[in-house]
Amino acid sequence: MTPSRPERRDPRLLAADQVAQTAAAIAALQLPNGMIPWFPDGHADPWNHVEAAMALVVAGQRRAAERAYEWLAGIQHPDGGWYTYYLAGDRVEESRRDTNVIAYVATGTWFHYLATRDRGFLQWAWPMVKGAIEFSLRLQLPGGELIWAVDHQTDLPRYALLTGSCSAYLSLRCAIAVAEELGDDQPEWELAAARLGHVVANCPDSFEPKDRWAMDWYYPVLSTAMTGDRALAHLDDRWNEFVMDGIGVRCVSDQPWVTAAETAECALAYDAAGRPGQAAEILSWLEAMRDEDGLYWTGRVHPQGVNFPGGERSSYTAAAVILANNALGSCGPTAGLFRSEGLPAAMAVPLAEPVGEPNQAP
Repeated sequence: MTPSRPERRDPRLLAADQVAQTAAAIAALQLPNGMIPWFPDGHADPWNHVEAAMALVVAGQRRAAERAYEWLAGIQHPDGGWYTYYLAGDRVEESRRDTNVIAYVATGTWFHYLATRDRGFLQWAWPMVKGAIEFSLRLQLPGGELIWAVDHQTDLPRYALLTGSCSAYLSLRCAIAVAEELGDDQPEWELAAARLGHVVANCPDSFEPKDRWAMDWYYPVLSTAMTGDRALAHLDDRWNEFVMDGIGVRCVSDQPWVTAAETAECALAYDAAGRPGQAAEILSWLEAMRDEDGLYWTGRVHPQGVNFPGGERSSYTAAAVILANNALGSCGPTAGLFRSEGLPAAMAVPLAEPVGEPNQAP
């Protein structure tokens, strides 16, 4: 286990009262059933819903966070999955089921346990986590990558996406940590994680090309599939394509708009690669996108300074800022998760042994 860095307070980071204000604004969006929509009257998806729950618990809103997981547990399918988008009243907006969206509950569950050390919560959440991971791994290809999604109503192309596989890699390692903590080791997950990490870090041609998207740039590092000097070189190589210095990170390389969530995640990636000072500088640029109630505008077009989508201040954006701030400004138990501190080491396996053909699509 790698120890967390010493406590320090960088003046570029949010103050405690600002974090509390932002968390309260997220909590105010939560519906009575526990669902956290992107914005009032908007939809929710399991990935961003979990991201919001993680931000809530790190900011002291523990009961709101647990209600979020209770909502997920209540609507989980028998095969372990969820639909991609839900509306109020648990109405389904989109029936696609995305492997990395589903797997992310493992990251949130382990994060919640690190924040609370509530073993009862971990035991309660374990069947939900196990089902979600098993769903996603049924869609792992022989090379290790994950088919991005399936839909029982629509034939979807069966290819893998780099960002999704990266996110699932972190989730799978968190699931292994949960399993080990509860004494229910899952050696087949360790093998799957080793192969997933290898393909993410070394086999870009295994994924559908999405090079213009910032997430495909920084997620191999944010997931810690790529580390050390190689991770820094990878980030620095495309810095000028994606970063508007002093403003934020472009959503796509060929358009003049920045998004606050991508900017916060890019800061997390630079922190994971060993440059916390640069990460704090990136995160500080988001002060310009903070609204008076602590929420953040989802995106902004430059040089016009126009917010987009019009009027949207999303819960997941605010959550990403809180989580980046926590990673950079705390020595608490959750601060090192996105640096892989405390996670089981990735297994080394003979890569000539394939995972095997994916099972029948869920």
